[in-house]
Amino acid sequence: MNTQAGLWIDHRKAVIVLITDEGEEVRKIASGMEKHVRFAGREGGAGEDVADRQFGNHLNTYYDQVIAVVRDADSIQIFGPGEAKGELEKRIEQEGLKANILAVETVDKMTDRQITAKVRERFPAQHSVN
Repeated sequence: MNTQAGLWIDHRKAVIVLITDEGEEVRKIASGMEKHVRFAGREGGAGEDVADRQFGNHLNTYYDQVIAVVRDADSIQIFGPGEAKGELEKRIEQEGLKANILAVETVDKMTDRQITAKVRERFPAQHSVN
């Protein structure tokens, strides 16, 4: 079965649209994180190193959850407003799925409907009106 995946991602959540011959599915994954907290006033302190490491480990777990959803996709479109899309792209490449990435694009915040419409634009042949 042919599967296309498009996803909007930031450090807080991912909205994944999967399009197959049978239809369309939208999945959401929350990272469980708020913004990355920087410790002002502490220059190179051990507390900052620990916090940065915890943040990175948490993000890696989050990215692994996203990759588990898109792993079997023939084509992957990644878009979002910040650094998360590039970080996810690197993780996907580490998983040996670089060839499946069609595009990585910077876009602003979007509603779920806008995200779904953008993915449909990228993969119009897969989408059928029921």
